[in-house]
Amino acid sequence: MYFDSRRSTILATNGMVATSQPLAAVTGLRILMEGGNAVDAAIAAAAALNVVEPMSTGVGGDMFALVWDNKKKTMSALNGSGRAPAAANIDELTNKGLSAMPDTGVYSVAIPGTVDGWQTLLDDCGSMPMSKVLTPAINYAENGFPVSDIISFQWQQQLGKLSAFPSGTEMLPNGGTPRHGDFVTLPTLAETLRAIAEGGRDAFYKGTIAEKTSAFVQEHGGWLSVDDMASHTSDWDEPISTTYRGVTCWECPPNGQGIAALGALNIAEGFDIKGMGAQSPDAYHHLIEAMRLGFADAFQYVADPRKAQVPIKELTSKEFANGRRALIDSRRAMTSVPYGQVMKGSDTVYISVVDGEGNACSFINSVFSNFGSGMVVPGTGIVLHNRASLFSLDPNHANHLAPGKRPYNTIIPGMTTIGDELHSSYGMMGAFMQPQGHLQLVSNIVDHGMDPQKAINALRFMVGNNNVILEEGLDPSVAQDLKSRGHNVGQINGYDRVSIGGAQMIQRDPETGVLRGGSEPRKDGCAVGY
Repeated sequence: MYFDSRRSTILATNGMVATSQPLAAVTGLRILMEGGNAVDAAIAAAAALNVVEPMSTGVGGDMFALVWDNKKKTMSALNGSGRAPAAANIDELTNKGLSAMPDTGVYSVAIPGTVDGWQTLLDDCGSMPMSKVLTPAINYAENGFPVSDIISFQWQQQLGKLSAFPSGTEMLPNGGTPRHGDFVTLPTLAETLRAIAEGGRDAFYKGTIAEKTSAFVQEHGGWLSVDDMASHTSDWDEPISTTYRGVTCWECPPNGQGIAALGALNIAEGFDIKGMGAQSPDAYHHLIEAMRLGFADAFQYVADPRKAQVPIKELTSKEFANGRRALIDSRRAMTSVPYGQVMKGSDTVYISVVDGEGNACSFINSVFSNFGSGMVVPGTGIVLHNRASLFSLDPNHANHLAPGKRPYNTIIPGMTTIGDELHSSYGMMGAFMQPQGHLQLVSNIVDHGMDPQKAINALRFMVGNNNVILEEGLDPSVAQDLKSRGHNVGQINGYDRVSIGGAQMIQRDPETGVLRGGSEPRKDGCAVGY
């Protein structure tokens, strides 16, 4: 069964962009048509999304990217996520009676990593200056844009959050949350984007913007300082991968949760998912159980590998997966899901771009929850993310809060290759939906031979806290079968599907150069090419 999108896979040869909002998709395509490469277009689209989908992403958040260099046949991973401020302190929070990190407010704020990530990508892999790729976003912020359907719905849900601080009104144009079709300008955000366009990363991490940001956080009792801002850097990391039936699947390494997707794929590879049939009870059961095991391991071990021991090699190995797979009973859901013993002693926008040269950028940018921490830096339009809320307050956990440490991060770009050729660039927005979205997309493509749009349209499951959510439209017998195996099954429909949606995918045929793109019909996005 499929979500009835009435969309077909988009075809092109000279370049393609797929993302969650049409204005941003066209922004990226425009950059490609003006001679930019995949990285230039991805950043331009991300900046545009900061304006037209401001609850999901922005310069006050984080980003990760996978970059495929088609000439060199190499994959690179950029970690543009922020770290905890130098003054971060578990005792301060536990002394206040907290047993977990707050979801919003000053303690949920880590150093924003986005802008340095943009600059690092452009400097190392781009072909255009920041001033060029940010121009379309600045124009939308200054001159206005019409608000699209799903984005309007998400914006309207956040009135209370944006009202918590007076400066939240900067994200409440015309005094309230915009409705579908309303015409909106974001003038203070335009000023910030213009400053970054003219001054690069230093305009954000040093000087007036950094001073305003740290002063605002400290005014409300938080930790972020001008020194924290000035010292922030992004990191190029070795990407991690596994093979799934001959297709190499790539993810960024921890502190991201992509390793959960790789672990689940390794486990699922040992079952005949194709023979079970797409969306059959058997296929769903085995994929769900594989994903539950992948999450159990990620929640136990994923942390900042520069600050904690993270067993990446073990968690991505076929041998480790063999032991985990043995826990799955084909007739019965696990009543509890233990993590694997490998050591003695963790909302968003996604953009996929492939250029005419075959280079690809799988790019994800986020402020985590809708409008992040709820804190908008006065006079800047900067929504500060709440990524620090994913730290643990247990000092014995690998992902515990510590100064200068990156938290468990949910945002994960994905790519696949076959041999030394790009196969696909893909991703799926939605917090903890992301690794299970990667699992389902790869299975749909590899096991069931779906094209990108069909793979995205296919109805999904979402593993939660000891429950499984299925999309409306699936044959009721599937839910009944899963219940009989012990799964706690619920259903999702209507606008709530945004929590199970957010996929984009572009495939490339290495022989012809033909690009095939699909985009999430549960959101406002599209794939465009030329």
